[in-house]
Amino acid sequence: MKRSNLLIVMVGLSFFLPSCKKYIQKQEQKAAENIITNGYWYVSGYVQNDSDITASFSGYLFKFDDNNTVTGTKGNVSVGGTWSDNIVARTITANFPGAGLPLVNLNETWTIKDSYTDSVSAKSTDTINHTTNILQLKKQ
Repeated sequence: MKRSNLLIVMVGLSFFLPSCKKYIQKQEQKAAENIITNGYWYVSGYVQNDSDITASFSGYLFKFDDNNTVTGTKGNVSVGGTWSDNIVARTITANFPGAGLPLVNLNETWTIKDSYTDSVSAKSTDTINHTTNILQLKKQ
């Protein structure tokens, strides 16, 4: 009788574990999005195929909003785009449609290599130009 009760409990738990994992992932997602959307970010480093192009982002500030829009502002000029994140895959995707340099360089899916509440380091491989890009963002 005790074995059948244990089996019932184990089967019952197996139904809750997937939803528990999804709940945890959802909480991680919310926490990450809260960090991303609070404050302004700037490019503190950008290396494209071993060439440092960080200076081309000088003066830009980025505001990520919780509706998955992002605005890059330099002086009184703002360019809008979109962003999305995938906490499980540790990626963030940015897209500034129709943007010129340097913002077009951000139009990638970035794999997050290291992150803190005030900085992120990410890497991407441009499938068109076959370049390896390393991006570092810091919160202002």
